[in-house]
Amino acid sequence: MYFYLVAFGLMVHVLFWGAGLAIWTMPQRWRKFWPVLAVPAGFMLQALVVWMGSLAGLKGTNHYAWWSEVVPVAVLVGALARHGVGVWRAGVRKFWPLWGVTAVVLAALVFPLARASKGLTTSSLGSCDAADYAAGARVLMEFARGDRDGFIGLSEVVQVMSVDNFFDYWVRLNHFVPAALIALNGTILDCAPYELTGVMTMVLLAGSLPVVFWMARAVFGYRGWVSLAIAALYGMSPITWYAVAHVAMGQLLAAQAIALLTWAGIALWRGGFEGRRALSFSGVLALGYALILGSYNFILLVCLAPAVAYAGGLAVWRGEWRRLGAWVWMMMIPLILSGIILWERVAGLAERLALLQQFDFGWKIPLLTPAGWLGLVATPDLSAWPLVPGLSLALVTTVMGCAAMVRGVKFKRRSAYVTLCLLVPPMIGYAYLNARGMYLGTNASYDAYKILAVFYPGILAAMMYWVTLDARGWRRGLVVGFAVVVVGLNLVVANRFVRQLQNPPLMVGRELLDLKKLEARSDVTSLNLLVPDMWSRLWANSLLLKKPQYFETHTYEGRLNTPLRGKWDLNGGLIALRLPDGGSERISSHFSIANTAHPYFMRVRLGEGWYAMEQLPRSPVRWNWTRGDATLRVENPNERPRRVVAYFNARCQEPRELQLWLNGRLMRSLQLTENLHVVRVPEITLPAGVSVLELRLSPARSGPVPADGRPLGLALYGLEIEVKRDTDAPEPEP
Repeated sequence: MYFYLVAFGLMVHVLFWGAGLAIWTMPQRWRKFWPVLAVPAGFMLQALVVWMGSLAGLKGTNHYAWWSEVVPVAVLVGALARHGVGVWRAGVRKFWPLWGVTAVVLAALVFPLARASKGLTTSSLGSCDAADYAAGARVLMEFARGDRDGFIGLSEVVQVMSVDNFFDYWVRLNHFVPAALIALNGTILDCAPYELTGVMTMVLLAGSLPVVFWMARAVFGYRGWVSLAIAALYGMSPITWYAVAHVAMGQLLAAQAIALLTWAGIALWRGGFEGRRALSFSGVLALGYALILGSYNFILLVCLAPAVAYAGGLAVWRGEWRRLGAWVWMMMIPLILSGIILWERVAGLAERLALLQQFDFGWKIPLLTPAGWLGLVATPDLSAWPLVPGLSLALVTTVMGCAAMVRGVKFKRRSAYVTLCLLVPPMIGYAYLNARGMYLGTNASYDAYKILAVFYPGILAAMMYWVTLDARGWRRGLVVGFAVVVVGLNLVVANRFVRQLQNPPLMVGRELLDLKKLEARSDVTSLNLLVPDMWSRLWANSLLLKKPQYFETHTYEGRLNTPLRGKWDLNGGLIALRLPDGGSERISSHFSIANTAHPYFMRVRLGEGWYAMEQLPRSPVRWNWTRGDATLRVENPNERPRRVVAYFNARCQEPRELQLWLNGRLMRSLQLTENLHVVRVPEITLPAGVSVLELRLSPARSGPVPADGRPLGLALYGLEIEVKRDTDAPEPEP
């Protein structure tokens, strides 16, 4: 129940912040429909307060969030005094069905997380963005812009382009608005960033439904119940659930903003833009621009593509060049004003684009057919259905869409032209990026999905244009039948998402949260994060921001690989070091620290021949398989050899002999079985400097496991290296 209380409390809090601003910014003609803007207005106003607080050098939202609650109260009181209580009441009455659908979608999104964890937390099906957002939220919650203590001011590690501290990185280059929303709402709801990041992402999707409804109703002219159905479909689509499952907060915010900009641009052209009517859209446009600049600022370059296609196409067709010039000017004035307020976000745009070109972000995402754009995919990873059903769905979707377009052109429906304007620009971008990824072998399909996702409110409404075929007789039966198929298959995949999210491969659990103890310890002055998996490494960074941290490998933006200058190693893989005289310490079953200045200090890490780490969902059990033989890299920085005893917690598929070879010399032999158990390796002397410890297995009698297909050696569940004192008596040779 606690999960639902936090989720719905968060939604109510956002609506409270946005109600007054929504009444102010909604154009007069549609004033009573102000709830459409309430959620994005709440997001923007909250982010604006945090933006001003950061520029003023205030000490994080923990110090001013409660005082800032006067802002939405003042805005709401002013709106009611100016426009009357009747406007507020009319909006509330009109939108009860839509709020009901929003509540159902939010409850459905929260359900698997509530089943997956006993306490409020964040999970993911693969992306590590959640930890990045949480780090930014901690920065904005607890630090002032001038702070340079701990990781915040470690320029050697955090420098990105012209930014040399972690606070400015969030203000100038990274996704500021999502982190700001987590920070302010986290302070008010007394939730840590790791508790609120996942739930906030769900609120971003559920809160988008009014905007999607308005896109369908006001831009396409669909009937009310059809627009409500499209909004509900958006809330359960695999396209949007994929974003929630991977905690893609920035794209969900950008989708709302682009929908508002598209509606405002099209409505401005349709209604004329002389005098007050033109200015009435300035608030909506400024709201959309501010959300984009604050979250996905690089999308600013293409965010007006559908609106420009609509106005530009009509201007070319009719020769209305002066009107087009006036329209462009009215669209640009709010952008200029938003850019002045958020100048640092505008200034950082070129650097953000350079980073996108410099790094191959993301992963490969399957190419979607026209049916896939309707959410008709087979699995939560967006894979297509098998050949026959997949082609059938694509064919039916294409035929029905084309038939509706032909009918729309025949009867001169302006919605047919709108459909082309909202589909063709993102379709071109989506096709180009997928083709580029295939040609270069990069992750450009990830960028293609992002393009699809940020334009998806308009794309979905356009893809549903076949509902205009509705009439008596066989056409109505065809439309209703296909609608049942679309809704049914979207629900099937939503159910598969629920099952996967109940057992997520990545989740913030007690093992990670135990790291918070280190931040309060004065003896742990700085850390080298030797944590092999990026999810754990990024969350460790987020939980330890008050400590300087150094990374062996490049870990996302703002966390560069540098020489390991930390006073302590944080080991977070399967290897732990046990030093004499308190030189090391277990933090949890997976994390330990070792003093780098200790006279017996050394490092042991996985070398070659290892597969990626695997783990059981919702379980601390983790392991690494070898491909056969494998190596361990041992660094003894001391001038003299050190004696160690190793404890292998390992197993094989069948009984096999394991030989340990040190720098080409056989040192020990031991037996492993199919049962997991700890094997003690008698004392080995490690020379000074860098050594390679080879793990050689006897030949396997059986081949690869049919269900796996990989050649497997041993599965290592843990390795503890105990370093002996020089004064300890040596063990006799076995």
